[in-house]
Amino acid sequence: MTTRIESAFARARSEDRGVLGVFVTAGDPDAATSQGILDALVDSGVDIVELGMPFSDPMADGPAIQAASLRALKGGMTLSGTLDMARGFRDRHPDTPLVLMGYYNPIYIYGVDAFLKDAVAAGVDGLIIVDLPPEEDDELCFPAKEAGLDFIRLVTPTSDAERLPVVLGTASGFVYYVSITGITGTRSAAGASISAAYERISSVTELPVVTGFGIRTPEQAGEAASLSDGAIVGSAVVDIIADNLNEDGSGSPEIVSKIAAFVSDLAQGVAAASSK
Repeated sequence: MTTRIESAFARARSEDRGVLGVFVTAGDPDAATSQGILDALVDSGVDIVELGMPFSDPMADGPAIQAASLRALKGGMTLSGTLDMARGFRDRHPDTPLVLMGYYNPIYIYGVDAFLKDAVAAGVDGLIIVDLPPEEDDELCFPAKEAGLDFIRLVTPTSDAERLPVVLGTASGFVYYVSITGITGTRSAAGASISAAYERISSVTELPVVTGFGIRTPEQAGEAASLSDGAIVGSAVVDIIADNLNEDGSGSPEIVSKIAAFVSDLAQGVAAASSK
C-alpha cells in the first residue's frame, strides 16, 4: 500500500517540483495557536508537516527552536499532548504526511511500545529522532518500522562513504540531508554543495532526499528543492512565532496569518523551481 509520504513525493514529481516540508513545535506558543498553525501549513501548500516533540535539552537545534520548545513546555505541552495534536491534525487532514521529530528521552519515558501504539493510532507517518544512531536501531527504529512508521534518517556533510551505507541501511520514507554542519537556523548551504551531496547520497539509497537547515527564503527553498527532492524550513517559521507574541508571551492572531503568507511564498518558490 502506498504511504502518505510516498504519495507526497509522487505528486510533487508529477508536477515537476520538489516537496516542501515545514517544521513547527507542538504547542508553540500555545495549543490553540499551534493547531491553527498546522491548519495554515496545509492550506498554504506544505507537502509534509514535521511536528516537533518539545524537549528541554534539544541539543541539535539552534536558539529559535530551543526557545520554541521551552515556550511549548512552559505552556504545558507534553508528549501525550503532542500525540493528541497529531490525532486532531489527522482528523482534519487525512492526506497530508505528518512526521514527528525530536529526541529519544521523552519517548523512552513514555514507553516505546505505548508511544508507537499511540503514534500509529494518531495517524503519524514517520519519525525523525536526531539522537538515535543506527547502532541503537533495536531501541526504536526496528520496532517503529514493524509498527508501520517510517524511520527517517539525518545525513550530514560529514557522513562519508563508509558511514552512509550504515546510516541509510535501515532508513525509510525519505532522507533528511542536513546541509550545514552545526545547529539549525544559523546559515545556509551553497547550491553546489547540495548538488554534490545529493549525488553522493543517491548513490547509496533510492529514497528521496530532502534538504534542510538554514533555509530561510522562498529563493533558498526553491534552490534546495531543485537540487534535491525537496526542502524543509523550520527556524524561519518559528521566528515568526517569536516575533509576534503578545507582551505576556501568549499567541497573537497575527501569528497564524503571517505564517500562512510566508509559507505560501515558500510553496511558490518551490513550485517555480523545476526539480533536478
